Amino acid sequence: MWHNLWQLILVTFLPFLELRASIPYGILKLNMPWFEVYLICMLINVLLAPFVYYMLHWFVDVVIKIPFIGRLYDKIVLRTQRRIHDKVEKYGEWGLALFIGVPLPGSGVYTGALAAFLLGVPPRKFMIAAIWGVLIAGTAVLIVTLTGIESLQFFLKKV
Repeated sequence: MWHNLWQLILVTFLPFLELRASIPYGILKLNMPWFEVYLICMLINVLLAPFVYYMLHWFVDVVIKIPFIGRLYDKIVLRTQRRIHDKVEKYGEWGLALFIGVPLPGSGVYTGALAAFLLGVPPRKFMIAAIWGVLIAGTAVLIVTLTGIESLQFFLKKV
């Protein structure tokens, strides 16, 4: 049981996969009950959000002390933040939540945190977006996984 739980957590921690891979893995490969897999993956993914967001801030604060990178950061990131500030205010955390919630590789908490950081989204708004995005993605992946299992069983019974 603990071995399966650790596997599920580790897959959820993988960037670009997160719960998009861990929910099907837990249900199909580890044969864990779907509600346990769903709750564990959702919780881990939501807890991952502030960790990634603040680690990214810490990392950038350290790296921009290098003069060349600091100038490049000021030129590109800060200028972009000023230009798109109105759009970020207009769509805010809901646009970010949809970005995080699209259940495709490359979207998720890691890339959502990076986008929030680059767009200058405050931590509170990012957390709201992350929670909603994880709920959207987790529910979509769960539905696809469970209906896929049922569809497969339906066709195997007919043969």
